[in-house]
Amino acid sequence: MLGSTHGTFTTDLRARVVACGETPRDAVHGVTAVAGDVDVSGRPLHAPVPDLDRFFRPESVAVIGASDTEGRPNTGITRQLLAWAERVGARLVPVHPTRTSVFGIDCVPSVGALTEPVDLAVLLVADPLPVIEELAETKVRFAVAFASGFAETGETGAAAQERLVAAVRRSGLRLLGPNTNLNAFERFRDDLEGPAVALITQSGHQGRPVFTLQELGVRLSHWAPTGNEADLETADFLSYFAGRPEVGAIACYVEGLKDGRSFLLAADRAARHGVPVVAVKVGRTETGARTAASHTGKLTGADRVVDAAMRQYGVIRVDGLDQLQDTSALLARARRPQADGVVVYSISGGTGAHFADLATAAGLELPTLHQAKQDELHQWIPEYLNVANPVDNGGHPVGDWRGRKIIDAILADPSVGVLICPITGPFPPMSDKLAQDLVDAAEATDKLVCVVWGSPVGTEAAYRETLLGSSRVATFRTFSNCIGAVKAYLDHHRFTASYRSPFDEAPRTPSPSLRKAQALVRPGRRLSEHAAKQLLRAYGIRVPREQLVTSAAAAVRAAGLVGYPVVMKASGAQLAHKTELGLVKVGLTSASQVRDAYRELTDIARFEGIDLDGILVCQMVGRGVEMVVGVTHDALFGPTVTVGLGGVLVEVLNDTAVRVPPFGEREARSMLGELRGRALLDGVRGAPPADVDALVEVVLRVQRMALELDGDLAELDINPLMVLPRGQGAVALDALAVCR
Repeated sequence: MLGSTHGTFTTDLRARVVACGETPRDAVHGVTAVAGDVDVSGRPLHAPVPDLDRFFRPESVAVIGASDTEGRPNTGITRQLLAWAERVGARLVPVHPTRTSVFGIDCVPSVGALTEPVDLAVLLVADPLPVIEELAETKVRFAVAFASGFAETGETGAAAQERLVAAVRRSGLRLLGPNTNLNAFERFRDDLEGPAVALITQSGHQGRPVFTLQELGVRLSHWAPTGNEADLETADFLSYFAGRPEVGAIACYVEGLKDGRSFLLAADRAARHGVPVVAVKVGRTETGARTAASHTGKLTGADRVVDAAMRQYGVIRVDGLDQLQDTSALLARARRPQADGVVVYSISGGTGAHFADLATAAGLELPTLHQAKQDELHQWIPEYLNVANPVDNGGHPVGDWRGRKIIDAILADPSVGVLICPITGPFPPMSDKLAQDLVDAAEATDKLVCVVWGSPVGTEAAYRETLLGSSRVATFRTFSNCIGAVKAYLDHHRFTASYRSPFDEAPRTPSPSLRKAQALVRPGRRLSEHAAKQLLRAYGIRVPREQLVTSAAAAVRAAGLVGYPVVMKASGAQLAHKTELGLVKVGLTSASQVRDAYRELTDIARFEGIDLDGILVCQMVGRGVEMVVGVTHDALFGPTVTVGLGGVLVEVLNDTAVRVPPFGEREARSMLGELRGRALLDGVRGAPPADVDALVEVVLRVQRMALELDGDLAELDINPLMVLPRGQGAVALDALAVCR
């Protein structure tokens, strides 16, 4: 329900932009849309960025329902808001119908009695709807509603939230909530320096691990607890934080996305700015999805699509809150890598080998150090120890002047971008000296130095004071979190270095194919194979030579025109799987075989009660690699494009990759790279390489079709798409299409 309402609003805004040719500011404060900046289906290509400065740093705050009576919930909230207002330099105005003052501050009896402009209104009332309608007259810019009992509770609550949404739109203010909390008004440490982590959570408690990073010296700049997202949503804060100069990374806890397109536009803005986004997105399992929906009242999209969409826009998806805090902290603070190579350095050969195995399996590059570098290291490390990578120092050099020399020598290697030192347990004084050497070396280099402190105690001075006291060393408690964060760090910088926004590649104007295709669409119906192939042909996708016939004599004539051998298939809108019913005949080489096949196919269809529009007589295409290319409609992201191994393998192996349009050639090729069976396209066991270029072209034409027919096409399945040997193209042998 929320998603559909949001979609109506953006469509109305889009229509106004296109019709008027202006750059309007819509009824919601601080959101702009640029005239003509929409794709072929009329959807915006850039994220609207709300001006949230006055939300986080208001000049004046009205607290509706303020209280100073001890023991009442509103009193604790009012007290916290007073402290927060003082920290941000805002005037606080209590509003209460029966009080003259609250905490010694003169009280205003009603919203209508407010005599000064208010940036932010905090609603401490059970039903915020009447107050929102009153606030519309006062030109308040932002409001926060803590009240629960809305979409998270079921149909009745969802209806109440819809009324609230409508009131917010009429009012012109921006609303945080309902069902939110006080996290936005927490006390943030102001004594920490460097790039900060900005936090977005739909469940406030899930942000606590990231918030407490401040106690480890990591700066936090903002916390947006979005709650039910009746108005302001995750995407709004993501867009805003991406442009903040103090934000080094954005950490998100997401239960359900209100609007997939808005989220991707916001992620695109972050990618354009080079700001890493790290997200926990629940709902990987059916149980998790049900729990998320009951908690927030929002759609939870198909997880494979969510996962693919996030990767497409560089969002780093992690599973646990510990990973969220470790990865976002590293990405916020670490400088751009100078090389991709990772060196593992330890005092134990076993520790180094164990860590190196895990790092290599995760996809990190552990280069073998050049012989000259190994010879240099052997000045300080015994000859019998391995220093190729991982580097084993044997223990003793750590305790004297040699320890720092070894670290500096490794970091000086131009192939090394990251040095990781796992310290599995404290062993003073050597561990103290090692930690200090690592910190000192990190201060003297632009390269990333990571330490894994394996002690379960965590009270040791080497950990609490030396390592955590450094803003240059990234300290972890587990091997897996360190490896995951370092991989995310290197992947993020590779991604942003070559990032080209998919929205820049989105078609702005309809192709000539669209008019032909629209004439073939049958709303609410499945197309026959013949009609589906006509749709493909309209978009320049090659299909076999074929004719649709309704008599045995016509079938024989068609076979002569198509050329023997031929394939004959029943064609009808009801038919999804013809082979299982015996409605496909392959390799027919004579007129008599064609006549017999025609009679058999029509008899089977008659017996099964299937209405046919005719029998297809098709060219028999040579052997190649069978692939599947398809379109489905995702509830959150709209049209999605899938490519994978086709034929029966698509059901047996489910070896597919998915993307959300728009995307370009590089992304289409990346899809093929994700397939486990990718080697089949390169040729195996003497088979020639397949025409990958032709396959990529089909994928791009299908995604163009998906964009242009978004409102008309519910599903498309080309299976098999026969990809012929290199230079010979690709042919859609069968197709299924369902119209919306």
